[in-house]
Amino acid sequence: MPHTEFYEVDVPIHDTTNPALKGRHVFTGIADSPTTALRRAHEVYDAALAARTAGLEGPGRQPDGWGASGIRPGWELEWTAAKAGRWHNPFSSTRNDFVL
Repeated sequence: MPHTEFYEVDVPIHDTTNPALKGRHVFTGIADSPTTALRRAHEVYDAALAARTAGLEGPGRQPDGWGASGIRPGWELEWTAAKAGRWHNPFSSTRNDFVL
């Protein structure tokens, strides 16, 4: 069985009616590599978007922790600019840059 860890995928987003409005959508879940994390994030987003488009409730969080919520109508995700890496808790007491 491959070694799995908690990953984060950050995807830039923009408003299709006003491209000056930008942000990012963050996905998290279990994966064995950044490539797998990116694939899973895209899969759960596509499933949630398809459900929303069909007027259905989204599929929710999957057993591996991946899910998509807070999808904004009129916002487009820029998957080609997505970044995936291991998730690091910003509030961990073991980090040197912990700030309240």
